[in-house]
Amino acid sequence: MKKPLLLTGFLFYLAVSNAQQLDISNSLIRSFKPDFTGKLKYIDLDNDGDPDLIQSTLFDSIPMYWIDDDDDMKIGDLEGDMDNDCLIIDRNRDGVFAGPGDLSLDWVDTNNDGIADMQVIAENGNPKVTNYWEWSSNYMWIIDTEQDETFHYVNWKELTLRAWSHFGASNFYEDYHGQTLFLKAHLPTYRFSDVRYSWENPFLFYDTDNDGLTEMAIRLEDSCKFDEKTAERKSDIDTRPTGKIDRAFLTFDLDNDNTPSNEFDFDMTIYFTGEGFSYDDQVHHFDNMRGLSDADSLFYDKRWRTINNLVYADHDSAWPLIFNRGKWDQCWLVFDEDDDCERWERVEMYDPKNPFAIGMKKGGIDHNPQADATGDRGEWDMDNSGKGNLYIGFDGRIHLFGAEKGYWRIDQDAKSYQGWGGLYEGKYQRDQIEPAKFPTVAYEDTNNDGFFNLIKYDLDGDTIYEQAYNLENFGIKCSYEIFETANMNAASMSNLFKKSADEIWNQAEKAIEAARKYHINYKWYAQYLHPKSLNEKYQFGYWVQFYLFTDFLKLAEQTHDKQLKMKVTKAWLSQNWNI
Repeated sequence: MKKPLLLTGFLFYLAVSNAQQLDISNSLIRSFKPDFTGKLKYIDLDNDGDPDLIQSTLFDSIPMYWIDDDDDMKIGDLEGDMDNDCLIIDRNRDGVFAGPGDLSLDWVDTNNDGIADMQVIAENGNPKVTNYWEWSSNYMWIIDTEQDETFHYVNWKELTLRAWSHFGASNFYEDYHGQTLFLKAHLPTYRFSDVRYSWENPFLFYDTDNDGLTEMAIRLEDSCKFDEKTAERKSDIDTRPTGKIDRAFLTFDLDNDNTPSNEFDFDMTIYFTGEGFSYDDQVHHFDNMRGLSDADSLFYDKRWRTINNLVYADHDSAWPLIFNRGKWDQCWLVFDEDDDCERWERVEMYDPKNPFAIGMKKGGIDHNPQADATGDRGEWDMDNSGKGNLYIGFDGRIHLFGAEKGYWRIDQDAKSYQGWGGLYEGKYQRDQIEPAKFPTVAYEDTNNDGFFNLIKYDLDGDTIYEQAYNLENFGIKCSYEIFETANMNAASMSNLFKKSADEIWNQAEKAIEAARKYHINYKWYAQYLHPKSLNEKYQFGYWVQFYLFTDFLKLAEQTHDKQLKMKVTKAWLSQNWNI
């Protein structure tokens, strides 16, 4: 019985040995590592008996080096390590490394525990290539505070950073999940005057419940100064950080409903712009950042290999710097009313523009290429009189204190799903449906007390408000409790939304009670009567009240009951169905 088994094993060995090797590099399967195909040459720079460099090629012809920054490379190693080594690739084969057209990655283990804590990518676009989507420029650090060893995502078949590649709706290969941060500038390193700084400086992701997902994000921007005189000479330093953050975004997953397959579900973003604040004193020193000095001669631009610190506001300092040090001219708010935002960074801002013009770069409130065409609510405090503070207003919703006006473009069924917007193959494109008509609700503060008191409805999409209500005419108070954002955090923001959603649903139940008393059949709205989440309480509660409000108005009209019309209008506008 043993001989057949031995024969079977031998035949199996022959079958495996004669089979064609699986080649991921030439397949349609995603590749997560470089295709190291060239012969290896070991180079000892300091003559200590062990190699400091591995010289080889990618795809048989693209020169590359592994640089051993922690002096643990050995003869026979097939590649460098991913805790404290550097990989430089002469992507355009011009004999220069870390120069125009090249790609470099560097891992840094700051505490010598054998696990990388930082990774930088220096992706320098080729000045001769004008199509940015072919070879873009990105100088980007990721600091992995949660130590999951996830960093940049490179498409190794293209040899390009593809930080926005993902599977599902928003499960990104790049490390945008959990408790992490990055610093990023879309330019070659050699055009940046001080590589310790950046443009998105930083982008902070907060995992407030330790589930590996992001519940809050803060994006700080240093707009930098651009030297127009040298812009034509592509190799010149022409971009200079100002050391000031002049744009700040805070975004929140208010109902904490992010989960695998729904990794980014931000609900609200607050945005500040103005003089901002200086952050030159936010210096972070890191051990082992300095690369192997003996390898400096390999680099066209070695500066990012020679620094030992980065300048940015960290997870703990960002919020107080925004509110305590920031000098802001404007504050904007956007709320994802149809709950369809699954972008990685925030709910994209609506602009204070034409409420009825629709389309990317068309002068409407969705002017921003990455904004949701419909389905969001935007509010604008154009003099920052409200300091970014919030209140729960007449409709039970969270509003921006000090905002002079706001618009909600209703997308009741979330058909205009928020996709991606931006430059694709040289053209601005938007990956979503832009409806020809849409309902609009407008809000105005007509008495300049910081609270909305006028609400207007264009429900048929003809750009004419068929109904307007001034709360003051109905004796409804227009002052509310103010929540000081400076003293809040992610948890208290979530609590504020819970308060809003619970009260909206509470009023919906009271509206149903009122409908029973007047023999109005509310069961037509059964789809909205059984919310299964906090956000469904928020949305369903609104629509239950809205539909019953219209039913009551019809009843009042049919019965010629002016008193009922006045009472139900006041109940709807004040979210007080006890009336």
